Amino acid sequence: QKYLCSNCNNILKKALQTLCGHRYCSACLSWIVRNNKNPICQKCKEEDPSTLSEGSLLAEERAFGDAAINKEISELKVRCVTLGCSWSGIMKNFEEHQSLCEYALIPCHTGCGHMVMRKKLADHLENGCVNNVTMCQKCKRSLSSSEYQVRTFIFLPSLSLPRSDREHGLIWPQDSYGSCTECVHHVFFLQGSKEKIKEHEKTAVGAHMLLLLQHIKQLKASLCTASKAANGFVPQSELNLENKLHVFENIVAVLNKEVETSNLEITAFRRQSELDQNIIRGLELKIAELHRCLTQKDAGLSSLHKSLLFSEQASYDGVFLWKITDIGRKLQDSVTGRTVSLYSPAFYTAKYGYKVCLRIYLNGDGTGKGTHVSLFFVVMKGDYDALLPWPFRHKVTFMLLDQNNREHIIDAFRPDLTSASFQRPVNDMNVASGCPMFLPLTKLQSPKYAYVKEDTLFLKCIIETN
Repeated sequence: QKYLCSNCNNILKKALQTLCGHRYCSACLSWIVRNNKNPICQKCKEEDPSTLSEGSLLAEERAFGDAAINKEISELKVRCVTLGCSWSGIMKNFEEHQSLCEYALIPCHTGCGHMVMRKKLADHLENGCVNNVTMCQKCKRSLSSSEYQVRTFIFLPSLSLPRSDREHGLIWPQDSYGSCTECVHHVFFLQGSKEKIKEHEKTAVGAHMLLLLQHIKQLKASLCTASKAANGFVPQSELNLENKLHVFENIVAVLNKEVETSNLEITAFRRQSELDQNIIRGLELKIAELHRCLTQKDAGLSSLHKSLLFSEQASYDGVFLWKITDIGRKLQDSVTGRTVSLYSPAFYTAKYGYKVCLRIYLNGDGTGKGTHVSLFFVVMKGDYDALLPWPFRHKVTFMLLDQNNREHIIDAFRPDLTSASFQRPVNDMNVASGCPMFLPLTKLQSPKYAYVKEDTLFLKCIIETN
């Protein structure tokens, strides 16, 4: 559940955590804030409407990116559920796979209305797509994909080239003329699907420019040879052609410069991208460090909270009242051996006095095991033991309170001064000593008495400090 958006209930994308502690996709939170005058967290409403507060009010500036949960989500193991696809990996690689999955159904981009498996799109375009037509730039004739198998790459409208130019290097050896046999102005052809052609156009601009330049140089050399053969006489048509060749050379030079400029820009973009990535990694490290610091502070706060609770419950006058809740379950745990005994919070005979606590066996211990509740007194190691007289010699009184104030169970003892239980503690606490047969279990559970009420009992310990 923690990986799901509180709005769309899908896996979180760019998770944001709100002040109320719930998580939303970045896009979902933007949509909610944009389309609601008073956007309240829906999860807060569902969990407990009475606890709605200012923290439940949603606002993008009051939410923060949850880097920890985003990292956990990116490492989740997932698999592609597209029929026929066996891909599996982690979430951060899934989006890339979705855009490449050969078994995914995608709409034909020509608008024919067909949904086609990605790996069969080329076959569909060539053999089945009614909208896949190409217009010949020369004759303006519309041809279907099955009729037109090649594409003009460079078009020279001023030249009429015979098919014999194939042998002069104008046509790549592996290519051929298109089915539109009326067009003789096609110079360079590339066979294949439109997607492959577009990809080729992007990656081979430099090579195409060099081929065109080489062809222009060959034409120029042929003109020079023809001029010499004519003893210096050059027809006007050839002069015009030579001028056009100079124009083409200039065009190629400009295009080469543009390619160089584009390459420089691409290099600059890549460098900037690397710098951005380094900055992002640095920020992620800082966020991780802040998260670690927050975890440490949370642990510190938890420790302080426990200390505060201890201080609130501690007694410093030798009188201690111990409230034990959930008696039914704890008695069952004692019978099964899951939790044999319970310790009370520590209390003191005086502010700088002895530190002590109680220990209870709800199913008995020693001679009282299985028949009685056993209650013991424990002397603990305290901060001021060096200043106190030893052995511990104060009278101890136990009371199990009848919550109807009719018949309290009272037992008392004076310490055995020779027992190790009442000497100065060497360890955290001495061996417990007290009343193994403090109260019969039948009496504890009897409906005649109110020692247990609302699954709770109260024990009182009084230490005579005079």
